Amino acid sequence: MSAENEALIRRWWEELWNHGDLAVADQIIAPDFTDHDPASPWVPPGIDGCKTLVTGYRTVFPDLHFTVEQQVASGDNVVAHWRARGTQRSELMGIAATGKAIDIEGISIFDLENGRIRRQTVIWDALGMMQQLGAVPLFGQATT
Repeated sequence: MSAENEALIRRWWEELWNHGDLAVADQIIAPDFTDHDPASPWVPPGIDGCKTLVTGYRTVFPDLHFTVEQQVASGDNVVAHWRARGTQRSELMGIAATGKAIDIEGISIFDLENGRIRRQTVIWDALGMMQQLGAVPLFGQATT
């Protein structure tokens, strides 16, 4: 089962996120999907919520690309250490488009059920992204 689950998560990254193929969400996301991400509290549950999440970030970063650095599966859980790169081309959380590139890392823990993703818990460098966009000063560079 682990090999099938890892393949499912590869579709999450490649087809859904990297290519923006929202139809894939209907195939791999559970109807009661939840996204646990403190940096994205605006994401509603369900398949449409997943599509909202992907569309939201791909609108801001049209060239968004995820690379999985490491992935481990155990039972109905898959953990992925990933890197995301993209260029901000639209407003994000009140920050006007900067044209700046981001390069961030994160870890996603996926819970799967009946061959679909039921939950994602994600921990990622949201602060680093805001620093790269110039919205938050780098440590040691804050002005008083």
